Amino acid sequence: MSPAIYAIAAIIVGFILLTWSADRFVGGAAATAKNWGISPMLIGLTVVSIGTSAPEILVSLMSSLQGHNDIAVGNAIGSNIANMGLVLGLTALIAPLPVKTALAKREIPWLLLVTVIAGACLANNYLGLIESLVLLSGLFVTLYLMVTWQKSHPEEPLAEIEEIEELPSGKAYLELVGGLVLLLVSAQILVWGATEIATWLGVSELIVGLTVVAIGTSLPELAASVASALRGHHDIALGNVVGSNIFNLLAVLSMPGLVRPGAISESVFSRDYTVMLAFTVLLAAMAIVGKKPKTLGRFAGIIFLAGYACYGTWLYVQTV
Repeated sequence: MSPAIYAIAAIIVGFILLTWSADRFVGGAAATAKNWGISPMLIGLTVVSIGTSAPEILVSLMSSLQGHNDIAVGNAIGSNIANMGLVLGLTALIAPLPVKTALAKREIPWLLLVTVIAGACLANNYLGLIESLVLLSGLFVTLYLMVTWQKSHPEEPLAEIEEIEELPSGKAYLELVGGLVLLLVSAQILVWGATEIATWLGVSELIVGLTVVAIGTSLPELAASVASALRGHHDIALGNVVGSNIFNLLAVLSMPGLVRPGAISESVFSRDYTVMLAFTVLLAAMAIVGKKPKTLGRFAGIIFLAGYACYGTWLYVQTV
């Protein structure tokens, strides 16, 4: 068979394994923490929140270890663009998304600030150890703020808490370790397939990271958001996207600089970061500006999807 067939098969298998193993890893980690006596609130805000970004983190880590920093960076930024343009757009088309007051006052402005900080780290087209440590420090600040906010307003429900399974310690450890091993293996398979596809198509690894890998690692967010909207949990869908984007910028984008500091493609900042910033500003404006309560309706969904289609067209034009 053609090497391209193997590469496509590797990407498909990698995505399937990545999604399944991430679910097992998060479940095992949350159950283990619960068995240790850690409060469900703290587990939901830390273990589960970071764990849902596990596919992106592991793919970026494996890419960086193999010297494919453009895939790693493209995965982080491309996932955020896909989360807002594709995931949020499709979800808003399914059902209007009410913007919770707490989300508009805290998490969305924080996402905007984190996005600006990430831009400052990428502006010189170099992602080094210092820049990555700045981003990683932001992750710890974010976790601290999340815990503080929840303690200040305990009446605000956490979607993640009800997802924590009751598992015996042995099974929890098995899912934790087994899920992590499978995450590493599936990330390796996916990165190999992505690099082969880039070679076969004659496009840059950055483009593959921004599109194929980014959309694939955003599939869990898409599934979770659409499922939440269909079940009537509309506020959860928006919260999933905002939380995922914060962790992508702080936990995922920091990986390349921590593992293999180096120069990145100039188009990352001039094109891709600019698009991500524009989407983030648009989301913030729709959620914060104007009369309350705010709702992201179908018109907003069309705007996000149209913006994502324009971005995809831009990438395509630059590769042909």
